[in-house]
Amino acid sequence: MGKETGFLEYDREDRTYADPQERLTHYKEFTIPHAEGALRKQAARCMNCGIPYCHNGCPVNNIIPDWNHLVYEDDWKNALAVLHSTNNFPEFTGRICPAPCEAACTLNIVDEPVTIKSIECAIVDRGWKEGWVEPQIPEKQTGKSVAVVGSGPAGLACAQQLARAGHAVTVFEKSDRIGGLLRYGIPDFKMEKHLINRRAVQMEAEGVQFRTSAEVGVEVSFQALQDNFDAVVLAGGAEEPRRLDIPGAELSGVRLAMEFLTQQNKRNAGDDEVRAAPRGTLSAKGKHVIVIGGGDTGSDCVGTSNRQGAASVTQLEIMPKPPEKEDKAMTWPHWPLKLRTSSSHEEGAERDWAVLTKRVVGENGDVTGLECVRIEWDGRSFEEVPGSEFTLKADLILLAMGFTGPKRRGLLDKAGVALCERGNVKADTQRYATDQDGVFACGDMRRGQSLVVWAIREGRQCARAVDEALMGVTDLPR
Repeated sequence: MGKETGFLEYDREDRTYADPQERLTHYKEFTIPHAEGALRKQAARCMNCGIPYCHNGCPVNNIIPDWNHLVYEDDWKNALAVLHSTNNFPEFTGRICPAPCEAACTLNIVDEPVTIKSIECAIVDRGWKEGWVEPQIPEKQTGKSVAVVGSGPAGLACAQQLARAGHAVTVFEKSDRIGGLLRYGIPDFKMEKHLINRRAVQMEAEGVQFRTSAEVGVEVSFQALQDNFDAVVLAGGAEEPRRLDIPGAELSGVRLAMEFLTQQNKRNAGDDEVRAAPRGTLSAKGKHVIVIGGGDTGSDCVGTSNRQGAASVTQLEIMPKPPEKEDKAMTWPHWPLKLRTSSSHEEGAERDWAVLTKRVVGENGDVTGLECVRIEWDGRSFEEVPGSEFTLKADLILLAMGFTGPKRRGLLDKAGVALCERGNVKADTQRYATDQDGVFACGDMRRGQSLVVWAIREGRQCARAVDEALMGVTDLPR
């Protein structure tokens, strides 16, 4: 694939970022894309490795060597067709996916993987620019109707595939705009929201109807969906946050990361403060901010806090500090545990590992500090280090400790579907069917908190399962 000797002739050169001091002044994307000639060289690095382990790392089964080769051959339109054959929304994954495909790339053995994510993003961005992305309207309608609950990447992918199969699809979204956590959990500086809007326009042209501000189980009866649709797909995500169970966590300055990120995204969308912050305005301006949780959501809180003008930002992680570099012989081609520094970290933040929070300190109901202690891990459990207690100054503490599963109140309580031992909706990855007749589940609501690529994969596979259940046969890809 690509140029047979390309990986020997060209070094890996990924996209670059605007200067931190410049990008901290706004909430727009700041990635600087490759020039076209540079992209062809990067695509040429895709070697004819016999077994493309990048496929092993890609949950949506992207046919990566093929579209790399087409970019090298300057055949961008066909590259887009190959890319779309497995991924409904490559402009999403090309921006926010952590790229397990690159970790699995054969060239990653020497830490020089092909810039797969950047090439993917460039293909679809060019496709939109050239007008190659068009609605795929089915030749005939099946007469069957499907309700999809949730408009995150799983729900959107499922809805689009079902509409293209000829079914009448209605997507129900509890928020005022579609997109789920893509809309309100991902900062605009990582993915601008016009990308979601233009996909919605495409999907509407394909026959998908969107109903926003319509929470199933609250504003909309679940029974009504069962009565009025031939199938119902539960794709509501895993939104139950992990709480901080320590003294003082009830203080007003201790808030969930999603509250914080959602408010800023609503402001960026033009909402007024009252609409953006029904529980009171959250701002990091002039404050000492502590982010608890070392993952991507925590990193997003760091970047947003710095843009709001925080006095300082500290990110804490309970796990030990990962190694700077993984042991390839032990991990490749699997996703490695190693230290990762995001663009938000580069903009300014203190990071600390193996820290256990003990108590939130406050005065007159306001947060003033966070008492912590250092811990040592033995691989399975930890012990506090005697005499290692310390207190951090804090005005705002943001909880970014992940999610424990889907919320049960409302939708799941009314749906009455069986849950697995982890609290997710119980369904397999063949039929995606719950124990309730005609009710299916996919994405984070079925598998738990995961990546955007897994959500899109499950949405597509669930659509195939629903189509087969309704029609007896299906032509949708798996």
